[in-house]
Amino acid sequence: MSPANPPILYVRLPNWVGDVCMSLPSLEALLAADLPLVVCARPWARDFLGAYPLAGFVAMDASWRRNRKALLGSRAEYPGQRPLGLLLPDSLSSALSFRLAGIPSAGYRDDGRSLLLRWPIRKPTQALHAVQSWYHLTRQAMAHWKLSVPAAEPAAELHWRAAESHGTATTLAMAQAGLTPGHFVLIAPTATGLHKGRVKVWAHFDALTRALQAQGHTVVMAPPAAEQAAARRAAPSATLMPALGLGAFAVLTHRAALVICNDSGVSHLAAAAGARQITLFGVTRPARTGPWSSRALRLGQWQNWPALDEVVSVAQTQLAETLHARVFAGPQQSG
Repeated sequence: MSPANPPILYVRLPNWVGDVCMSLPSLEALLAADLPLVVCARPWARDFLGAYPLAGFVAMDASWRRNRKALLGSRAEYPGQRPLGLLLPDSLSSALSFRLAGIPSAGYRDDGRSLLLRWPIRKPTQALHAVQSWYHLTRQAMAHWKLSVPAAEPAAELHWRAAESHGTATTLAMAQAGLTPGHFVLIAPTATGLHKGRVKVWAHFDALTRALQAQGHTVVMAPPAAEQAAARRAAPSATLMPALGLGAFAVLTHRAALVICNDSGVSHLAAAAGARQITLFGVTRPARTGPWSSRALRLGQWQNWPALDEVVSVAQTQLAETLHARVFAGPQQSG
């Protein structure tokens, strides 16, 4: 690899918020290679990654043709630099768009796409958490490219980088809602989509909210605009805040005394921001998609939601330990 003409890395991130959070250790490993890095992801990821020193951001959607065109436009900005691609999603369309844009890529051999990959990599035979699986793929790709390979295991925490603008937006939203850091509970009573045909939402957020309010706790929620009606139905007595950008919402999770949520994107945003949280499971497997965080408690399991009394009891214990004693330091800030 010629130092005078270093390659430029293109990484295709997954399409879901939680998956992007779980790919942060892979992103950090690529950045540590000290090469230009272009992130290719859904448009909302641009805000979330606003503090990361990226060479570029290419917005992706569901069309491989539009994605190919966007990738070609990005490549034209870096004439003479050899592209190397890493595909974290297993989809055929991600491999096709990179291949037709002239970006030789590494990715897991899946969905019949091996012929589209320059470096097809076999998935590990052992069961891994999603964080570990994508990190393993990243290490294998970097070894193929003869880059310095990172540590064998990802860090125990996600260590998301918050931009100054994220904290500013959160401070403004909290002031408008009359909230003080460490003195409110943030719930997330919604979760989009189904998991194998089953609803991913715990059914007792209204009763939980009322139980916490009876103990004197302020309970708030700040769902995205598309989920606000569902959130009102799920927890009508909770304070509904305006929707925030992903980065500002992640900071909000850290400033809460406690986050209580389904196994959803919120759980992973809270893990990325280092928030104290309780994640509720009933249709997904904690060992595969649970929050990658030592500050997360996991209640319930696959095919067995936790009971209301258990969640209330654990939440009260957590709040007794942290409320009025927590000093907010915030996620790592850039600039």
